[in-house]
Formats: sequence, structure tokens, C-alpha cells
Amino acid sequence: MSDVTVFGFQRSTYVNVVRLVLGEKGVPFRFHDTEDVMYTAEHLTRHPFGRAPALRHDDFMLYETSAIVAYVDEVFDGPRLTPDAPRPRARMNQWISVINGYVYPYMIYHISHERNVFPELGIEPKQAIVDRALPIARRCLEVLDAELADGRKFIVAGDRPTLADFFMLPMLTAFSFAPEAKELRPRFDHVNAWDRRMSEWPSVARFRASLPARAPIQHARQWAVHHRPLA
Repeated sequence: MSDVTVFGFQRSTYVNVVRLVLGEKGVPFRFHDTEDVMYTAEHLTRHPFGRAPALRHDDFMLYETSAIVAYVDEVFDGPRLTPDAPRPRARMNQWISVINGYVYPYMIYHISHERNVFPELGIEPKQAIVDRALPIARRCLEVLDAELADGRKFIVAGDRPTLADFFMLPMLTAFSFAPEAKELRPRFDHVNAWDRRMSEWPSVARFRASLPARAPIQHARQWAVHHRPLA
């Protein structure tokens, strides 16, 4: 039996990508909550940039989400989440790049942090950061909606989610708590239909049922000091 541990904090979008992928693969794992140690020497031994997630598989340590989920998909049994054919695989990788390059920076790092994370800690949001990000967040939804407009069930055509779907879902979930998302989301029927399908997917439903109640991200007080876009 393999010994697998995921290191991270509960509300991290990227930590949840890893946990969703492990769940879909049927890989048992322990979750080690790093909320209280994110910037300590202890955590820097797992992730030298003080971020999350990191994964330990037996005596092998790995950090960065793209590397972790590619490793998990290759090493463990369970449904294959990377297409075998070159073009679908390229499309999946294109979408993972879009999520890392546009969806996360603008929907999460700019908007969700300002609207959802900082106010929970009594930190005033910066409207200029939200205003700058909103057109790109809207464009992300437009492009995803167009991708799904041909009636496909998932981001890459097929009957099962790929890694791209499991990357996108936590981003869209976190973004959806922002008031800007509540105004934008109803415009994108194909995105919303995809979100419903993913929410009903058995491994996703099981994962969400296992989560604790949402609580403020206490270490995000440090984000406001050294991990925040310029206004």
C-alpha cells in the first residue's frame, strides 16, 4: 500500500485540484493542513517558495500542481485523466495553461482574494485590483463557454473529465463567491451546465461532502503584505 500525503490548506484552489484528482483516481491519501506553518522552515522543506500544494508518495516529495497531477495520473491505477491521442492531449494541456495563465491570476489572485479572502479578515479590498482583472475574468468565461458550445460534456471532448476539468472546477467554485461572479455567471449557459455536470460527478460530490465548513484563511493576512497585486 502506497503512503500518500497532500500538504496544503483547505481553501487553496490548487490543493483542491490535487485532492480531486486523487479522489477520481481512487488513491487513498492523508491531508496535512499547513494553515499554521505556511511560512515556516518546516513547510519550506516541502515547498521552497512557501506555497501549496506539495505531495509525498512514500519517500518521494513533489511540489507544483501540474507536476503533481501528471505524476499521480501516470503512477497510480484508476481512470486515465490524460488523453492518449496527441490532439486531445494538446487541447487538455492548452486549457491547463489557460487556467494557470489567465483564470487563476485574474479570477482568484485578483478578484477572489479581494472580494472573498481579505474581507473575511477585516482587510479592505482594493477596487482598482478588481476593476483591472474583471475584463480578463469575463473573457475567460466567454472562451470557456464557446469551447463548450458544441454540446460536449467536458472541456476536452469525451465521456469523462480530464485533468483540465479538475483544474478548472476549484477555480470556478472559488470565483463564484464574489459578487462579480454572481453577476457574470448567469450569462454563460454552457459553463453553468458543465459546472452542474462536474458537481454531480461522483468523486467530486464525495470530495465536497468531506470538506469542513468554510473558514477564513488566516495566513492570508501575510498575502496582504507580500502577496498582493499592485493596485
